[in-house]
Amino acid sequence: MDEVAGAIADPVRREILEMLRGAARLSAGQIAERFAISRPAVSRHLRVLRESGLVRDELVGRQRFYVLDASRLTPLARWLASFDVPVAPDRPSGWAHRLDALETEVHRTRRERRTGGHPADGVPADDVKENTA
Repeated sequence: MDEVAGAIADPVRREILEMLRGAARLSAGQIAERFAISRPAVSRHLRVLRESGLVRDELVGRQRFYVLDASRLTPLARWLASFDVPVAPDRPSGWAHRLDALETEVHRTRRERRTGGHPADGVPADDVKENTA
């Protein structure tokens, strides 16, 4: 799991994984031409991905093709998911909870703007007196 986490820590390697996710296989040259870095630098990134098990290489004639092996991400994904615990038994967990809270705030703000109410106490904004004491 540590090797996989280290491999995906670099943005170039993550982009290579995304490229391979969208293609059956790509040659080293096809991958390298999409980056502004040198071919040797791309080769080093591919080596790290290969050593972590995230990609496999196939030699076809004189070309080396790379294929994604996303199954190596499963242990890391499971470990990360273990941190997505429910806030309360009857409430959604993690991001779902945060997105629900955001949706609630958006609806509340829209309602207040529509009715002209004050967010603090539901009193129309015109009736609110400033505290000058």
